[in-house]
Amino acid sequence: MKVNNLFHRFIFSFALIFITSAGAVEKKTNTPSLEMTYLGTAGWIIKDGDITVLLDPYVSRLQLKGRELDGDDRKVYSGDDVGPIDKTQVDKLIADADYILIHHSHHDHLGDVPYIAKKTGAKIIGTETTQRILLAYGVPKEQIYVVVGGEDYQFENFSVRVMPSIHSALNNKLYHDSSRYDGNTELKAPLTINQFVEGGSLMFLARFKNKTILTMGSMNFLQREMTDLAPDILLAGVNGSRLNIYNYDERLIELTGKPPVVIPTHWDSFSWPYGVSQEENVNKKLIPFRENVLKVAPKTDVIFPIHLKTIVID
Repeated sequence: MKVNNLFHRFIFSFALIFITSAGAVEKKTNTPSLEMTYLGTAGWIIKDGDITVLLDPYVSRLQLKGRELDGDDRKVYSGDDVGPIDKTQVDKLIADADYILIHHSHHDHLGDVPYIAKKTGAKIIGTETTQRILLAYGVPKEQIYVVVGGEDYQFENFSVRVMPSIHSALNNKLYHDSSRYDGNTELKAPLTINQFVEGGSLMFLARFKNKTILTMGSMNFLQREMTDLAPDILLAGVNGSRLNIYNYDERLIELTGKPPVVIPTHWDSFSWPYGVSQEENVNKKLIPFRENVLKVAPKTDVIFPIHLKTIVID
């Protein structure tokens, strides 16, 4: 496993915590690499040399009420505010894309996608709620594949199996949102942050040229959907809400066949700007998760991602 720096500025000692967590994998000649760049939250840029796929690409990282950072003088947004898209940040980090996979439609997953979709022309795969929000922002309907889970689509350069899922058990297991947008829903952009409703949750098994990646957009899953997947790489939801789920870490790893590579996702404080240390989240969430994984699957490489750095998997 080789990790290459792109943009991010981290203090050396903190970055070393992440880099040394990756197991060394000998480079194989003539084998195309898979490049995975972490955007924070559940956001990723994934490239295999032929195709670029985005997962939940959210980079505006608005400062949200109740999640304020001491010393951050940026505007604080509430759920009733319209959340602006940081187009400068998007343009800096995302040049192009072929496909965008959306796990669910909350603002921290979908908020930047209207601009990214129109900028790149990428095809979007998501729920009907995702579609209705994007249409309100003027994204052409022909760019959007509406799925419910159960689809297994073959495209020119990769394929993707869509699985129904469930959202994290937030608020001490009190979270439930049955809100859905459909063809009868009239939405007018710009939407407030609260209007980006979940709209149902999905997982994806994305098959690239030489690797398969099982992606998660939150800290929960449907056990019946996880059998016989055996991904090469698991993007595992690893935030505190996973502790509301019975034996989450152990069950997730066992059900997915003890993947060779596991990379935590959606673990950071996503309303903090890039460049702010996430060391507390590493200590409280990632390190205990890795310890649990290695008890079940001692041969698995658990790689801690760094914002805006690329993990190269050969």
